[in-house]
Amino acid sequence: MQITFYGHSCFSIKAESVSILVDPFISFNPAAAHIDLTDEKFDYILLSHGHWDHIADAIEYAEKFDATVLSNVEVVKWMSNNGVKKTVDINFGGTLTADWGKIKYVTAHHSSSMPDGSYAGNPGGFVITIDDKTVYYTGDTSVMFDMKLIPMFNKIDLGIFCIGGYYTMDVNEAVLAAQFVETKKVMGVHYNTFPPIHIDTNQAIESFKKEGIELLLPEIGGSINI
Repeated sequence: MQITFYGHSCFSIKAESVSILVDPFISFNPAAAHIDLTDEKFDYILLSHGHWDHIADAIEYAEKFDATVLSNVEVVKWMSNNGVKKTVDINFGGTLTADWGKIKYVTAHHSSSMPDGSYAGNPGGFVITIDDKTVYYTGDTSVMFDMKLIPMFNKIDLGIFCIGGYYTMDVNEAVLAAQFVETKKVMGVHYNTFPPIHIDTNQAIESFKKEGIELLLPEIGGSINI
């Protein structure tokens, strides 16, 4: 499984059997100006919630890649009303099961609304299993005790956690979240995009290291393999 970081909270997960794009916010992110997905192909686009910095490119990319948009009922309805043809609506406790693996929608503590101010339901995160590897993407959230349920159902090979603070959990909370889900490897997202979420990345790496956890911060366009 290869994970490629596209800036902010946008990343892809690719395996031989499936290709997934998560929370697309590329064309409106100056730091991702060099990212070109022209030659890419995605089967699914996952949206954790309705905020603009997570869905900005979703409609365009859904059409471009003929991809299926997966999110909660309210976000999917909004996407459908705005021209997206292929969708899967899901909610907490729900799991999409396919021949390549599964995607489970899990809780997040945050707010959510669509760009036009309409109701976007509750924000969430995703536990994604492909073949024998499982990734947990928190979505935008604070740390919460609900995370302790995650390893009761899955062994987490990689956590993809917000670390920027201000709008989401910060580094210290993310370290605690990693302990809650019993993972030793985390990729940081939702940091250094806007001034309120700028962090000292070296200090962040050390904070995780002190607890025996590896924090991965790939460059925008960079990939990691698990």
